[in-house]
Amino acid sequence: MTLDARPTGTQVAAMIDHTLLKPEATAPEIRALIAEGLALGTYSICVSPSMLPVDVPSGAELKVAAVCGFPSGKHSSHIKAAEAAEAVRLGADEIDMVIDIGAAKDGAFDRVEADIAAVRAAASAPTVLKVIIESAALTDNQIVGVCRAAVSAQADFVKTSTGFHPAGGATVHAVELMYRTVRDHGLEVKASGGVRTLDQARAMIAAGATRLGVSGTRALLGAVESEGDSGY
Repeated sequence: MTLDARPTGTQVAAMIDHTLLKPEATAPEIRALIAEGLALGTYSICVSPSMLPVDVPSGAELKVAAVCGFPSGKHSSHIKAAEAAEAVRLGADEIDMVIDIGAAKDGAFDRVEADIAAVRAAASAPTVLKVIIESAALTDNQIVGVCRAAVSAQADFVKTSTGFHPAGGATVHAVELMYRTVRDHGLEVKASGGVRTLDQARAMIAAGATRLGVSGTRALLGAVESEGDSGY
């Protein structure tokens, strides 16, 4: 998508993974998430794997993403791979996996790469694989190392955050750094965690994000009407 300096609400909505990952999420809430995603024109919904399969209307242009190794990343690689494979079998178009953050902090990027590669093998193309690096918990050098591991393991996206880590969520600085690291290798960047306003969304997009993880999508897009945007 080619965007203007200030993307419209419609353009922003089309980049959003409309997300519900709280542990107490219920089946009726997932059905409401789907209906809202369709109404708002989001790119996808993102749910916990235990909520699959979901009932997206036939022919609807709404992708389904599921998380893997979420939210800690402290799962064995073969468990993450099995979880990803099961999610794909149950209808997930995309997998958002959490790396072993401790391995990244140790500088063990070979282990990070192997972890990602295991999930990639279990969820091969055309399934989209996003790698959650928990950028707020890492130094700049660690962010770069993890992004390079994701490139080597043939992921499709690097993603800032789970939204559950106490260190925080997405920042413009992290998105810029991730984008600079992966842009020449065909990977994209997803900004997730704390993206709550249209201005924040636009700042992440300007920094290089092509996908946004948002739980409060309707509230984020609510500012569109006041800007005179005639449609999402």
